[in-house]
Amino acid sequence: MSPSSELNFNDLLEASTRSAVHLEMRDVYGVGDESEDFERWQRTGERDADPGSAYWAPWVDLISRAAARGVQVRRARIVSEPVTDYIRYEHAGTDVNVHAGEQVRWLPRRQAVDLLVPGCDLWIFDGERVLFNHFTGAGDWSPPGLELRTDPAVVKQCVDAFEAVWARANPHRDYKIR
Repeated sequence: MSPSSELNFNDLLEASTRSAVHLEMRDVYGVGDESEDFERWQRTGERDADPGSAYWAPWVDLISRAAARGVQVRRARIVSEPVTDYIRYEHAGTDVNVHAGEQVRWLPRRQAVDLLVPGCDLWIFDGERVLFNHFTGAGDWSPPGLELRTDPAVVKQCVDAFEAVWARANPHRDYKIR
């Protein structure tokens, strides 16, 4: 998450008691801290997929603790096909997300044309709080970075959108990159 944001993603996840769901809809994200691993993957096709590595360990620890508390962590990705190099890179590391305790599904964009989804990626915590993620066109963080909304009508729209995507999406183990 954006280090400049006053909102703290970790605190929101740690406060969750039932669910944390993530809807991703971009085909490219800025690589930031991942740049070395992404460049190596582009050269060699090998991705850091060690849950204990310096890159993954904090995420694996955070998600594992949430799952151990009974929080259901789900991630749905809407992707264009053929996928971008960045999505291929994400796919190559997703087994670590699953290892940590996330359920991950993929939905080709062409299968989402009749779904109404929010304009930004987001996290929903316990069906009560939505954390919108703001990015530039190139996939870098854009001010304000994160925006927390608790308006019940907005939360319901986002929950409904996520559940519609989730119902249609393919489990990670079944999704083959095109």
